[in-house]
Amino acid sequence: MIIYKIENTYSAQIIKRPSKICKTPYVADIIIENKNKEDKTEYLAHTAALGCCGMVDKDKSVIVSDSVNKTNKCKYKILLAKVNEKNNINVIGVDPKIAEDLVETCLKNNLLSTLVGTHFIREKTIMNSRFDFVGFDKNGILFIMEVKNVPLADYVDCYKKDRKHMNFDDKDVNSKIAYFPDGYRKNQSDTVSPRALKHIRELTKIKMKNKNKVRTIMCYVIQREDASSFQPSNVDPIYKEEFNKAVINGVEIITLQIGWSIDGCAKFIRDDLPVNM
Repeated sequence: MIIYKIENTYSAQIIKRPSKICKTPYVADIIIENKNKEDKTEYLAHTAALGCCGMVDKDKSVIVSDSVNKTNKCKYKILLAKVNEKNNINVIGVDPKIAEDLVETCLKNNLLSTLVGTHFIREKTIMNSRFDFVGFDKNGILFIMEVKNVPLADYVDCYKKDRKHMNFDDKDVNSKIAYFPDGYRKNQSDTVSPRALKHIRELTKIKMKNKNKVRTIMCYVIQREDASSFQPSNVDPIYKEEFNKAVINGVEIITLQIGWSIDGCAKFIRDDLPVNM
């Protein structure tokens, strides 16, 4: 079932990130791949996902769309990554704002099995956090939901230095573990995303204080087809501990899996990808 379509998509190659012109890591130099192989015109493209652990970096293939912000210098926005593995092209959603839009579409069309018949608004501040969705379920119970984009998956969830020595030739390409969070940090002992940590901690506090009067929900949007399970990442034990604590105290987990096509169409796969605890 197609639930979302990105208009005006183009295949592109990243030439440099950060851009030669704009040094922020959120901007890359790209060329548009078209029939004219001689056209090497470079454009600025905004990327919300930084390098996305190599998927949105120099020499990588991506899918871009026209930038809706006409006031900045970026003509395009990078929304999807194309990864070629074992002669299989996997299109992966890397833009977190689209993850929120996908959840909204699923809510409106009653595709989330535990949230059918809801009324909601987007982005409401509660305690010290702005949560993505707040509303009432079909029974009139308040729900508060935070959405996290999950673009990353691999056959094992471990540090890159350990993964280098492993061989996965015999693994099914669609048997990966999707994991969150992962990314740059100064010290290995730090949490990857202080913001994500704050969100899950506050959802747990709200649930513990209000018990059956409110539903608190973490929705992880796995924007790729090759994952067969999800888990809080082993490389961030601080977040993993808080995830486990949240589940024990009644925070609900939704694992929404989405599949993308090269032409920018997103299809609903499932909302209950197995969770590894």
